[in-house]
Amino acid sequence: MSGETAKAMAAFQSSRRYVLALLIGVIGILLVFGSSLQNEMMHELIEAYGLVLILIGIGGRLWSILYIGGRKSAELVSAGPYSVTRNPLYFFSTVAAVGVGAQTGSLVISALAGLFCAVAFYFVALREERYLKATLGAPYLAYVERVPRFLPIPWLYRDEERVTFKPQIFNRTLVDGLVFLSAIPFFELVEMGRDMGLIPVLFQLY
Repeated sequence: MSGETAKAMAAFQSSRRYVLALLIGVIGILLVFGSSLQNEMMHELIEAYGLVLILIGIGGRLWSILYIGGRKSAELVSAGPYSVTRNPLYFFSTVAAVGVGAQTGSLVISALAGLFCAVAFYFVALREERYLKATLGAPYLAYVERVPRFLPIPWLYRDEERVTFKPQIFNRTLVDGLVFLSAIPFFELVEMGRDMGLIPVLFQLY
């Protein structure tokens, strides 16, 4: 990796951290201080659908990391989940974010959490693409023409006979994914805090 390429990668990683920190802050405000106008039955149904989305998001992230395994900046990965979308980790993280938002019992807050996540990842992906185009060249440009940036196209799916991965990266992704699941007990505590008058409700949405 050349000096300029290394600097570009470092700048990209730094900007990604700032974007993700801002994203977490915005979604955190939405989730903690927003509440649902749904009736109790609908509230429970929305939470249940959110749990399913969180599990899909965690599973999808693990599936994606099995293929990428820290190789994204070094070589073109275009099999498995990377054959249907160029950014499956971002896509499944967004799915999980929608599920986290659903733990408020509000469809609107759930959708907003997913929207904020998708928009943030869109700009991160744009910067990442510029780096990968410079690093991987023509094969990556052909890949860009063939596979969508974010929303998967299932019929493009293709696989490889064998995939290798780094257990350390897989384990770290598993731990990261469990953070999404922590939203469930977290929101139970938030609801208790509201009932006790410790956490104010700043807005309510369906």
